[in-house]
Amino acid sequence: MNKKYVGAHVSASGGVENAPLNAKAIGAKAFALFTKNQRQWVAKPLTPKSIDEFQINLEEAGIKPEHILPHDSYLINLGHPEEEKLEKSRKAFIDELERAKQLGLKLLNFHPGSHLQKIPKRDPNYEKLVEEAEYACLDVIAESMNLAIEATKESDVILVIENTAGQGSNLGYKFEHLAYLIDKIEDKSRVGVCLDTCHTFTAGYDLRTKEAYEQTMSEFDKIVGFKYLKGMHINDSKPPLGSRVDRHHSLGKGEIGLDAFRFIMNDPRMDNIPLVLETIDESIWDQEIELLYSFNEKARP
Repeated sequence: MNKKYVGAHVSASGGVENAPLNAKAIGAKAFALFTKNQRQWVAKPLTPKSIDEFQINLEEAGIKPEHILPHDSYLINLGHPEEEKLEKSRKAFIDELERAKQLGLKLLNFHPGSHLQKIPKRDPNYEKLVEEAEYACLDVIAESMNLAIEATKESDVILVIENTAGQGSNLGYKFEHLAYLIDKIEDKSRVGVCLDTCHTFTAGYDLRTKEAYEQTMSEFDKIVGFKYLKGMHINDSKPPLGSRVDRHHSLGKGEIGLDAFRFIMNDPRMDNIPLVLETIDESIWDQEIELLYSFNEKARP
């Protein structure tokens, strides 16, 4: 029987201990959260009281640690071209990994990073220059990941690379980028991938028909491998296929449509991982969770 663990990226306002209760309130069996303010570099350490209450509330919500996908701060860029900002990002990322471990969590989701170079499109060597900038940056990101794993080697928290839409100079929009990073990670047991449906679609991978979905997932399996898939973000998309623009939409209201989400809910390759909504109207998350389970009643845990 398929087992799907669906939830949403819930608020941790007032303390991380509130996130499991917010997830329970919408009928979630998985969730994502920020373990600190995602728009600040430094946060107060987690208190023993917060950690204990988080565990108690998790048990009350009936959600397992492996179905929680915390996200790191949006300020972190593990491929930053400036040394000082790169070091700041690396330090903050290690702190995020340590916070996840303190909470007893198994995963940490992050965007790979950006090279921040402005390459003029009119340059005759534009594509070559972009590729060179991207792979040089991917090398820096891989080094950042290896340093973070070394700094937390007593931990088993997995670094979960999220694929991106490829907006601006953001990397991770090609499956080849994800595979390149994984290849350079020394301890493969500490690395995984999160596929965001909106990002996948706007990066140019179609999901709308059964044939397109199977082709995209077959390509992912061949280039990256499903053994590395540790979670998904479930979002429809405002922009069209291949637009390289990151704007989420409510399920069935965007360019992807509902069929893709039916395919996911009936695909055993997505069993036993967190499937997390980041759709734009949180007031209907409970309905969207119900909708997803309705696509495959047998998938309900």
